[in-house]
Amino acid sequence: MDKTEETALRKRYQATELCRRVMEEHVKEGAFCIDATMGNGHDTLYLCRLAGERGRVLAFDIQEEALARTRERLEKNLPYRNYELILDSHSHMERYAGAGSADCIVFNLGYLPAGDHGIATKPGTTIKALEQALLLLRPGGVLSLCIYSGGDSGFEERDAVLAWLRSLDAGSCLALVTEYYNRPNDPPIPALVIRLC
Repeated sequence: MDKTEETALRKRYQATELCRRVMEEHVKEGAFCIDATMGNGHDTLYLCRLAGERGRVLAFDIQEEALARTRERLEKNLPYRNYELILDSHSHMERYAGAGSADCIVFNLGYLPAGDHGIATKPGTTIKALEQALLLLRPGGVLSLCIYSGGDSGFEERDAVLAWLRSLDAGSCLALVTEYYNRPNDPPIPALVIRLC
């Protein structure tokens, strides 16, 4: 295997890529999606493309910088506008979407890459947002989580989110959590929740 093939293989199994493979099964043309943690707009753009021109995407962040970066990314790479960028906390999602309306909701927890590491998602608002996300998801919808911990952001949020996932009712949700067992330095944890009913 040459270096290019090795790089491609590693990328295929990154946390975000693992989650995206499941998202692709749930998000079709015309879907309604939410990017709960907009960041630099990578997931927002991805969801906009999956949902297509007839779809709709809401993206949330509390930092003006995130909205500016995302707006620039979308305007440069998307020939249509099927999105709304919202300067607000993901813990207020229920103000913008109805119960049972979303096909997919995405969270990348932690801080804005190349941004202020002092501004990061926190357990209190994240758990509130996750509870809302379950109400907003339609049956068959998917909630995608990439949980980043350690370093600047610590482990409090990771532990709270994992406990929340473990507590979900098995009759109404299927929670899947994956770990990179042999990667050092607190690798991200990809997790998925499928709403069954």
